[in-house]
Order: sequence, then C-alpha cells, then structure tokens
Amino acid sequence: MAPKDENINTIAEEDLWQRNRDAKDPGIVEEVQHDHRIASDRLARKLSARQVQMIAIGGTIGTGLFLGTGKSLATGGPASILIAYAIVGGIVFTTMLSLGEMATFVPVAGSFCTFAGRFVDDAFAFALTWNYWFNDAVSVASDLTALQLVINYWNTNFPGYAVSLIFWVAIICANIITVRAYGEVEYWLSLLKVVTIIIFIILGIVVNCGGNVYHHYLGAHNWYVGDAPFVGGIGGFASVFVTASFAYGGTESIAITAGETKDPTRNMPRVVKNVFWRILLFYILSVLLIGLNIPYDTPGLSGKTSRTSPFTLVFQQAGGTAAGSFINAVVMTSVISAANHALFAGTRLLYTLGIEGHAPRFFSRLTSKKVPWIAVLATSLIGGLCFGASFIGAGDLWTWLQNIVGVSNQLSWIAIGIASLRFRRAVKLQGKEHLLPFKNWTYPWGPIICIVLNCVLVLVQGWSSFSPTFDAVSFVSYYIELPIMLVMYLGWKIIKRTKLVKLREMDLETDTYEGLPNSKPQLQGWKGRARRILEWLF
Repeated sequence: MAPKDENINTIAEEDLWQRNRDAKDPGIVEEVQHDHRIASDRLARKLSARQVQMIAIGGTIGTGLFLGTGKSLATGGPASILIAYAIVGGIVFTTMLSLGEMATFVPVAGSFCTFAGRFVDDAFAFALTWNYWFNDAVSVASDLTALQLVINYWNTNFPGYAVSLIFWVAIICANIITVRAYGEVEYWLSLLKVVTIIIFIILGIVVNCGGNVYHHYLGAHNWYVGDAPFVGGIGGFASVFVTASFAYGGTESIAITAGETKDPTRNMPRVVKNVFWRILLFYILSVLLIGLNIPYDTPGLSGKTSRTSPFTLVFQQAGGTAAGSFINAVVMTSVISAANHALFAGTRLLYTLGIEGHAPRFFSRLTSKKVPWIAVLATSLIGGLCFGASFIGAGDLWTWLQNIVGVSNQLSWIAIGIASLRFRRAVKLQGKEHLLPFKNWTYPWGPIICIVLNCVLVLVQGWSSFSPTFDAVSFVSYYIELPIMLVMYLGWKIIKRTKLVKLREMDLETDTYEGLPNSKPQLQGWKGRARRILEWLF
C-alpha cells in the first residue's frame, strides 16, 4: 500500500510532498519507492474477494456471448462457433495463468500494461497501454450500441440514441462516485447473468429434448440444415475467431483490479484459477446449446438495424413471447454490466498512463474517495461513438467496433505472453522463484503456444474482407490496430530512446505485495471441504 503524505519520513519524500503541495495538485502523485511499494499505487483497495470474482465474470459474460454468438452462428455455422470458442477459450485460460503469476507477485493498477514496461520495454508498454485503453473505450461504445440493437426486439419507437444516452450517464455516475459503488453494482449485475446462464443451460437441454413450443425432439438436426455445420467456408470459419476474441475479452482485465483488491496475493490466484473454468464451462455449454437449438439461417441473428440474441430465441422456443421478453431484458442488463466493466478497466489504464508519464499527468488526479475522475470522464467520451449508429446503422457499427476490440484483445494476449516469458526468466536468473505466490504450470510452452496461435489468428481472421470481393471497411476494422500499435511503439522508442530491459536488471522489488496474516482458521474434515467448495463456486 502507498504511504500517506502525513507519514512521510525521508528527505526525498518530504521534497516530493512539498512539490505536490506547491503544485496545488495532491491528486497527482509521483512514484517513490517505500518498502517495495510506490506512491503511484494510491487507489483505494475497496474491492472484496466476492466483488473481484464477480467482476471477473462480468468482464467476460456480456455482449459477446449474449449477442455476438448470434452473428457467429449466422456467419460460421454451429461447428465453426463451437471449435472457435473452444480454441480461444484455451488461449485465454493459459493467458490468465501467465497473468495471474505476475499480478500476484506485483499487484498494481495497470497490471499487464505495467508489466510490459517493467519486463520488456517502455515503448512496448506505451503502445500496449494506449491500445488497451482504446480497446476498453471502444468497448463502452460497442456495448451502448448493442443496447440499441437489443431494445429493437420490442419494436418500440423509442429512439436508440436516447437509450444509449441514459445508460451512458448512469455508468459514468457509478464509476465516478466510489470504487465500492462500482463493485457493488457490478456484483449484482454479474450475479444476475450467472443465474441466467445456469437457467439457460437447463432450459436449452429441455428445449432440445422436446420441451419446446413445437413439441418435438431437436437433437443435432440443426447441424445438418442447409450449409451447416460449417457455413461460409474458410472465410466464415476464420471470421468467428475475432467474434470469439471479442466475447472472451475482458477476462485479462480482472488483473487491473489487483491495484484495488484486498490482499491480492491470496485473492488473485483464486480468481485466476477458478473463475475462468466457470467462464469456460458457461461459454462452451452455451455455444453448444445455441448451435443445437437455433438454425444458422434464423432471421434476426445478423441485421443492419437490429439483432436478436440467440438466448432470447431459445427462451421463445420454451415459452413463447413472454419468456423471450424476460430474457431480452436480462440481456440488456448484461450489456450495461459489460459497459460498466469496460469503463472501469479503461479508466484505470488511463490513470496508469498519467502516472507513468505516457499521458498528461492530470489523468492521475484522484477524488477524495481515490477515484481517478478525469480518467473516467475522458474514457467515457469515446463511448459517444455509439451515437454514430443513427447514421450508419447500429448493426453495422456494432460489427465494426466488435472487430476492432477483438483484434485488440488478441494483441494484448500476445503482449502478456511475451511479458510472462521474460518475467519468469528474470525471476529464475535473480533467484526469486521461491517467492512467487502463484506459479503458471504451463510455462514455458503455454505462453509460447498462445503467442503463436494469436499471431496466426490476427493475420487470417480477416479472410472474409477479401472474399468473395474486397470490403474496405471490414478490412480496416480487422487490421487498423496493427499499424497503429507499430507506429506508437516505434515512435516512442525513437523519441525516448528506450531499450529492452535486461533480465539481470529487471526490477522485481518495487510494488511487491507481502500480504496480510491469515486470520481465518483452516477448518478440517467435512466443514473444510464444504468451505472450499463454496469458495470455488462463489
């Protein structure tokens, strides 16, 4: 934890305090090492283990699963979507193990973007952090655009931009009040999504076995309709990967909350190891049931102005319009939750950029509740892109934003793999492996495989923009991130003359969190087993 200004003892810290006071800007804090922690880690640790685990779920179960699976089914077919989501799920799980290893050892706001600078190169961190901040900011716009698509299910005349505006203001308020307010809102929204997914899985099995409005067994019939199970050839199959990456995106951002998590050395490993298994279970089962119950050519799965969630369609099969309206309302709350989570993560990254000198320092100003309020407002402004749906069409705009975010996620996973490989090599070289609170059991092959697979996906998933005819807008949405990130990396490297961090000189002291004493007695027997099961579930 960062030392308070009133407890500053050393001459260097007194000088820093004086300079901050003279600047009349106490919210901007310069980095000063103190007991292996720095003053930049000023964010309030108000998120409990209960909230952190639900936030992790909220970052992954959202627009991509509830709405994106419909587009994936329509463009790739049931087999393509199942294979793609399984492969990307494996990539993300391995990436989370790598990230969890670093985040438990050095739990700071900014997480893997900070690790990129400390373990690889400052220019690499500069490009990655701005890329991921833009990712989160665009995600806010994407989710607010998705709201317009979802509400059209009821064929209302209520203007889509008004819906986006109302919830845009609401999530800004939730993020700017206190960290605890954000955590509590996200907890209950995420809990609702988890319950909904469980109900959907049970209901999806019942519908498939004959408990539907048609009163007949479906089985694998929809895997043999028309061009199924693979639709659109190699282009359709490849395009599903970017949608899957969009859907899983946000899993890695849970480590960003490490800077505001109580006792991260104990809570973060549990989050990393357990939460993603639950997410993987929810995703794979949900995608399988969607492919079994919904034909890929169902009207409304992919349109210019409106799209219907496949979850809504399954509930319709079970109980008609009323059930469909209920689940569509739940889908709306999930979209709001995803936007809330994206704004939180993006805000913390912009705060980190300000602290590390990669952005103007005023972005690191904090309120009395230790919330980076300027970063909240700046990140939320990008959410205004959603209002472009009035001119382009919400369906098309959402697809383009989704592609941008999906590729950005893949670039972040590549960066995490690179940072992980260098981190472990430095830890071993400096003789600190015994100090790791949590170890990635897939090292070194896990990170290496993830880097290679992600590089391949980034290059080939835009196949559909070339065939059957060249689509310039789709091409830009698939590949615009690559030159932008390269220019930012090379530009910062040339201007600042940064160098690759040497393994022996890598800083493995600053910001390490030593943890709190374990005050809870370890129960034995059936009580101990029951507690461990409950902790795994919740």
